[in-house]
Amino acid sequence: MFPLLPFTSTREVIFFMLVLSRVSGIFAALPVFGGRRMPLRIKVITVFMITLVCFPTLSVNIPLVPPDAFSFALLVFSEVMIGLTLAFITQIIFAAVEFSGQIIGMQMGLTISSILDPSQGTQTQIMSVIQTLFATLMFLSLNIHHLFIRAIMDSFRVIPLGGWRLSGELVNFLVIRTADIFIIGIRLAAPVMVALLLTTVALGIMARAFPQMNIFMISMPLNIGLGLVILGMTLTIFFHVLEVSFGHLSAQIAVLYRLMAKGG
Repeated sequence: MFPLLPFTSTREVIFFMLVLSRVSGIFAALPVFGGRRMPLRIKVITVFMITLVCFPTLSVNIPLVPPDAFSFALLVFSEVMIGLTLAFITQIIFAAVEFSGQIIGMQMGLTISSILDPSQGTQTQIMSVIQTLFATLMFLSLNIHHLFIRAIMDSFRVIPLGGWRLSGELVNFLVIRTADIFIIGIRLAAPVMVALLLTTVALGIMARAFPQMNIFMISMPLNIGLGLVILGMTLTIFFHVLEVSFGHLSAQIAVLYRLMAKGG
């Protein structure tokens, strides 16, 4: 009756919906694409088009039609969680970048200049916004988004449909990766932290040596100016740490494949 439709049976419709759910889970948590900056219409079109491209090339067993709506909802939820789990490791890096920006902003005295972050809907440090933009440019220039598009195809060869399981090893791996927020964040903020710490010590010595000097009025512009100078001078270190962190994503995705396939 409808010869233009690409589906020949109800099972293929179910298969397409599950593929769409997994792709939607990845793009919902993927930086740049998952934030509020990108319009919802573009997100929907992007996810739908990628699903249409991936769907004909997948050679997996089409699952049986679920007997009821609840079983189908559980199957869709499982596919969404597979996508969210794969994209979660990238969110860790961007959370570390935002954390480092908060540390730098606090050290420089920019805590009063919080602005509204449209991607999160909350107030954030202006240094966090600047460093997140740098990380976004690095993310796109290294073609990390291509890595996750390939991960969509590879995931169907490793993880069966509805194969997501919350195993203990998977939780342990995600917890360890979450700790990288603090490790990477401190690495990114270390140059400015050390420089401003030494500046604070020097100003403290000057305050003891020259009590009549208004150190507070001197420290505010000095911390901001010195922080920006050090941040600019160590920008190559910032990008190097991000490049190393993004370089580990491929191995981490392979580990997630193994843990989720084992759990299934």
